Amino acid sequence: MTVSIFLANIVFLTLIQAAIPRLLKKSIVFGVTIPEVNVEDQKLSTYKKIYSAITLLVGLIGILLFAFLGLGKQLQEEKIVITGLIVQFSILFVSMILYLYFHIQTTKRKRKMKWGENLKKVRVADLARRSNDEMLPSIIFALPMAITIGLIVYTISQYSAMPDMIPTHWGPNGQPDAFTEKNPFSVIALLLILLVMQGMMVAINTFTKKSGVKLNATKRNTSRIQQLSFRKYTSWFMFLTTILLTILFGFFQLTTIHGEFAGSMMMMVLPLAFLLVILLATALYAFKVGQGGSRIRTEVIDEETTGITDLDDDQYWKAGVFYVNKNDPSIFVEKRFGVGWTINFGNPIGYLILIGPLLIIFVISFLL
Repeated sequence: MTVSIFLANIVFLTLIQAAIPRLLKKSIVFGVTIPEVNVEDQKLSTYKKIYSAITLLVGLIGILLFAFLGLGKQLQEEKIVITGLIVQFSILFVSMILYLYFHIQTTKRKRKMKWGENLKKVRVADLARRSNDEMLPSIIFALPMAITIGLIVYTISQYSAMPDMIPTHWGPNGQPDAFTEKNPFSVIALLLILLVMQGMMVAINTFTKKSGVKLNATKRNTSRIQQLSFRKYTSWFMFLTTILLTILFGFFQLTTIHGEFAGSMMMMVLPLAFLLVILLATALYAFKVGQGGSRIRTEVIDEETTGITDLDDDQYWKAGVFYVNKNDPSIFVEKRFGVGWTINFGNPIGYLILIGPLLIIFVISFLL
């Protein structure tokens, strides 16, 4: 089971990392803004192909190596976990090095070819998007929190009947492999972590709805539809993640309270099903939506616009990954390399939304 879980993760990671250049907007190449008239540059296409090919090759080697060691019973379970983590981090490390290299090469080529210097740079914002926004209201994200609070109340009511040792970690087979002594804090610690994660999802959805919509200057109508669809699908994806986390954590909590609540088969199947659904949903989201909705097809025809390009804000993107702009009120912005959102590191509220909950979760885990 452990081997299967890590193999699924490694295969998924390899495919996603190798496909990233094809999931992004054509006007953003390795974190660099490219004018629409230059997006078909052959050199840029070569960079993307090399990145994907090397990432895929490294991933394939990792898959074969891990499968040989794991399925060949060369390693004990503990070493299988360590090996699986090493393989995944190796794939991420190689892809990161490749990204940085091609980010530098793309930046140099843009400067050398003087792309965009003779074009008028404009920023187009959709001021009417709030009336068309189909993102889920944040109150919907708060509903799972009510379930968690209900489980906390129920746990307290069952405190005397709970075992003396409370599980704090579950292995790949779904069975608890770490415990702590029962006390009023330890019996609800798992639910407190869940509550923090749910709160973080509420905050992310709320502030994502408030973030600005930047349209493509040369494809305004198409990009408007894609942007709105991107926000809608992102909201639904986050809500699905929240629901799945609530089910998984709630299940583990109920098995702690009632040892006979689920058999060993269910303990193994549910976490595996959770992983598979998350991986499939992530893949569907990435390949259907793409960066900023770039893979969403529309039947809208944009008027031909020449002589302009999007405002170049590369100066605010450190290495094309970290967005730092104190003058931008948006807390969340689209990733430049990857699908989804990242925080504006120039806005301190972003730190509170992401880093704050992580610190709380760390403190809760440390106190167990």
